[in-house]
Amino acid sequence: MVAEVAFRNAMANLGAAVSIITSDGVSGLAGLTVSAVCSVSDTPPTLLVCINRNSRSFPVIRDNGKLCVNVLGSHHEQISNLFAGKAEIQDRFASVDWHAGSLGQPVIDDALVSFECEIDEVKDVGTHGVFMCRVKDIVISDGGHGLIYFRRSYHAILSV
Repeated sequence: MVAEVAFRNAMANLGAAVSIITSDGVSGLAGLTVSAVCSVSDTPPTLLVCINRNSRSFPVIRDNGKLCVNVLGSHHEQISNLFAGKAEIQDRFASVDWHAGSLGQPVIDDALVSFECEIDEVKDVGTHGVFMCRVKDIVISDGGHGLIYFRRSYHAILSV
């Protein structure tokens, strides 16, 4: 059996894009920072998003049935920290420029890319909910550099 601490230390060596998951709907407004997002399929366009079930945002996002994956750029480190912390939801959204997308989900204006999705399925796996998200709309920015989380700190992905 692999110890929880050993697993977390090992996973710190897996660099991952930083995203803010946002949601608005019948259960209210929610948003949090995640690094567990990946493509599942391009036909139909589907993303996998993992969210800790202890997060205040988890039940809100699940019950809204829709979300937006906002992939952050290198200039978003402060916003990432805000959405990862204990700030009230209104303070999080007041600190970033955003608009309601075609599905009514909060789209961060200067995200590298934003994927508005309908949630097809949520499966509980250990401490997390695994969301299968059908992409319904995409907004791509004009440029910028990526932001990854690696060895417990942020790193900008710059052109070589």
